[in-house]
Amino acid sequence: MASDSTFDVVSKVDKQEVSNALIQAQKEIAQRYDFKGVGAEIDYSGETILLKASTEERVNTVLDVFQSKLVKRGISLKSLDAGEPYASGKEYRLEASIKEGIAQDVAKKINKLIRDEAPKGVKSSIQGDELRVSSKSRDDLQATMTLLKGFDEADLQFVNLR
Repeated sequence: MASDSTFDVVSKVDKQEVSNALIQAQKEIAQRYDFKGVGAEIDYSGETILLKASTEERVNTVLDVFQSKLVKRGISLKSLDAGEPYASGKEYRLEASIKEGIAQDVAKKINKLIRDEAPKGVKSSIQGDELRVSSKSRDDLQATMTLLKGFDEADLQFVNLR
């Protein structure tokens, strides 16, 4: 009797790469001519990334710089949860955070997608902030991975293929 093959679906981000992208963005903002004297900066405190600038357009440009650094470092923009710019005194601020783990509602959507569109015999179960997918056939698991690569609500990785 063959045992089930499994893999886990996770959503993880390398914190060191985020830190490196943040440092690179800070350096670029400090050196760029269009940011001179406008109070543009980007800071990281705990789980929150705070972007500041004198106008709404400039704070969005600071966000674009940070996003380009994340992409160069191989971090998906699906992991970045950026809010809307808001006025705070004389400056505009934008708060962003890096999402890790699969939220419960997103996990339920992935579960439903696997039930509806994956090959028959593929089962999935939610385990905390990750999903375990199992099947008797490894080919079915490969087909399920291909299906989940098209899922666009979260940055998904596949680990522990057994």
